[in-house]
Amino acid sequence: MAQLKVQQKRGLVGLKANQRETLRSLGLKRIGDVVVKEDRPEIRGMINTVRHLVTFEEVE
Repeated sequence: MAQLKVQQKRGLVGLKANQRETLRSLGLKRIGDVVVKEDRPEIRGMINTVRHLVTFEEVE
């Protein structure tokens, strides 16, 4: 199954609570952190919530 590499690009200061919690759920804690997650609809939804704070790409 395809996977997504997600990297945090911006900090947490001034974010809404749900955006902070979404980043934590993805496993991102600080700028520059990278996680690899399975490409599932739930993960895509989380990325969509914080799309202005992260970059992502598909990896195999």
